[in-house]
Amino acid sequence: MPHQNSGTPDIAAVTDAWTSMTQSFFQSATAANRAAVSAMVPTATTSPSTDDPPNDQTIPASIDSVDYSTLDWEFDRTVDDRENISVGDTVTFEKTLTDEDVHAFAAISGDTNRLHLDEEFAADTRFGERIVHGTLVSGLISAALARLPGLTVYLSQNLEFSGPVGVGDSVSARVEIVEDLGNGQFRLETVIRNESDDAMVIDGEAVVLIDEQPDA
Repeated sequence: MPHQNSGTPDIAAVTDAWTSMTQSFFQSATAANRAAVSAMVPTATTSPSTDDPPNDQTIPASIDSVDYSTLDWEFDRTVDDRENISVGDTVTFEKTLTDEDVHAFAAISGDTNRLHLDEEFAADTRFGERIVHGTLVSGLISAALARLPGLTVYLSQNLEFSGPVGVGDSVSARVEIVEDLGNGQFRLETVIRNESDDAMVIDGEAVVLIDEQPDA
């Protein structure tokens, strides 16, 4: 969240304006979230391989549904076997959205809006500072879904934005299974919180298909 300073609106006005400006729903958000997650992982030149040990920023994956993790990513889940997934199970994924993440996402997505990249420009906006791309923030939902047991495939995603995230803020994504739709499909509540400001910034709902994990 931007911090209040002289010459900028109070936080309530900023939040109301943000909600009015950004409330929208996105269907079938697979491509957008793929771009967001790509911005949050090391490039091919720094990714761990079977021949080389991970560098000091990456660690071996603790679960077989993801390739690797980094030292500043945290996750927790309530179920470890695909066959045991049921209503009420959750996954939470948390990371800090850095300046490097924002610039990488801008280059990958093509969204080079100065609000996200230019400090001087952003200082004169309603937010008073640079903010993280909304789609990059929502990409943490995809990261959480990837940590469900099995192979998760996005079918749909609805999102409502209620506040901005500042560069350098710690953000968590929590997904909770709220309905078993049958045939390996599930409906989930998807929530993103700005842990730095103790505020919910995205609320939504997703439908996913969870297949068996292929043999390695």
